[in-house]
Amino acid sequence: MFERDSWNAPIQKRGRYLVAMLPVVPDDDFQQLCNELVERVGKDRSYGVVVDVSGLDVIDAFAARTLSTMAQMVQLRGAKPVIVGIQPEVALTMVRQGLSFGRTATALNLEVGLSYLDTQTGYSRSALAQGVVASGGLGRMW
Repeated sequence: MFERDSWNAPIQKRGRYLVAMLPVVPDDDFQQLCNELVERVGKDRSYGVVVDVSGLDVIDAFAARTLSTMAQMVQLRGAKPVIVGIQPEVALTMVRQGLSFGRTATALNLEVGLSYLDTQTGYSRSALAQGVVASGGLGRMW
């Protein structure tokens, strides 16, 4: 099992979103990292979660199922999930093997994923930086 510091997979908070860059790790550590991400949704009161898989050369059946389950759990906790950075070769292999993330949104890269979350949550990162909440509210009360 990897030591937590050696994962090199920070879960960063960006405004009301969490961003996780997933490294290549053994299955048990991968599962643990996904569970930690789900826990952080409540702790950080996150509106959305971006999972960047651009560092993964392969997404096998276990990884696809784990990411899909994690996304469902994130949604049940009240946040919107989006998976970003799927490499072309990985996408091709997933399609050939019949793997998918179900109804979980995917995006080309981190910036597109964050923009997607902005539209889905009504949360504006640029407006918040200026102290303004997007029209239509945030959809949640704390």
